[in-house]
Amino acid sequence: MVLVLGAGCCFVKGYVVEHLLHFRLLAKLSQGRMFSFVSKRLSLMMMTKVCCFQRNFSSALPPLVPVKLPSKMETHFWYVLPDEVKSESLLSQYSELLSPREKKNLYHMQGDQFKKSALLARVLVRTTIARYQTNCQVNPRSLKFKKTIYGKPEVDWENGDKWCPPPLHFNISHTSSLVACGVTVNVPIGIDVEEKQRRLKNKILAFAKRYFSPDEVKLLTAISDPEIQRQEFIKLWTLKEAYVKAVGRGFSAAPFNTFTIRARVIKMGGFHHFDTQHSEASEIVVESSDDPENLTSNWQFALLDLAGSHYAAICMEKENSAGGEASVPMRLTVWKTIPFVEDERVSGTGAVVPISGLIKQL
Repeated sequence: MVLVLGAGCCFVKGYVVEHLLHFRLLAKLSQGRMFSFVSKRLSLMMMTKVCCFQRNFSSALPPLVPVKLPSKMETHFWYVLPDEVKSESLLSQYSELLSPREKKNLYHMQGDQFKKSALLARVLVRTTIARYQTNCQVNPRSLKFKKTIYGKPEVDWENGDKWCPPPLHFNISHTSSLVACGVTVNVPIGIDVEEKQRRLKNKILAFAKRYFSPDEVKLLTAISDPEIQRQEFIKLWTLKEAYVKAVGRGFSAAPFNTFTIRARVIKMGGFHHFDTQHSEASEIVVESSDDPENLTSNWQFALLDLAGSHYAAICMEKENSAGGEASVPMRLTVWKTIPFVEDERVSGTGAVVPISGLIKQL
């Protein structure tokens, strides 16, 4: 599914989305120069009064295409490739969606590439959450956020008498070359993305001994090929970080070396060390170092090869945490997006390749 904003309308899964950005505006944005973040531009930006949502909340940006809430045991995964967002004009308009605090944090960041990635992360969160509101009730700019006592961000909804906010959970992750946001309903989610070509300053095994469980170190030690060992390390790291973020208690409450990622091979019906070098369908589970016999079954994982350049891990709590449903695939829908310009549904294509975990792409 591809959405390209054209002259007045577009088609998404058979229905017409009206009053979108005029073709000439899109052409202007697409011809923008390569991004060069100018810090003084942020410092000169005037504060915009936050108001109730209007159908065209900005004279320059169109309404977001609405999306239905994820269903039970479904994850929506949105990502942006920063290198594909080249219009300086569009990036400037993105900046206007940020809160004063977000603008200030961005202003003090060092490095144009890092600033651009951070800007896109905040914009992706705001625009993604705004898509799920019925009747276009939420302006992405008006969204407010708060943090739990452990530092996990969540939406600070303003409850009204006539509207009850959806029970959305979200999580974000970004590198300089990919920005992602995962969304679920009713259950916590954690995601992580890492570049496949990421290089470590320290030796793999020395780093693993410091942060991973003894069983995971043993698994990596058994891999003789340095490149395969590096790739397996990154996959493990990505899964472990997604789990910690889903639990939402912070790294100090759930250090990486206090749990082990394992895979239950469905075909054989037994538990094995995490290993992505075999093609058998497997369910990823978590084993506590304090209680090795306890394989936590109330978390669902997916490990993906994303856009051919990144590993992406998703961890979500099962709807029925009291034992959960055995071997039920995670329902996954993935979109590649440039907010307000283009949305492309890429789940089930070569851009999203499952590596491990029980996954049903929609």
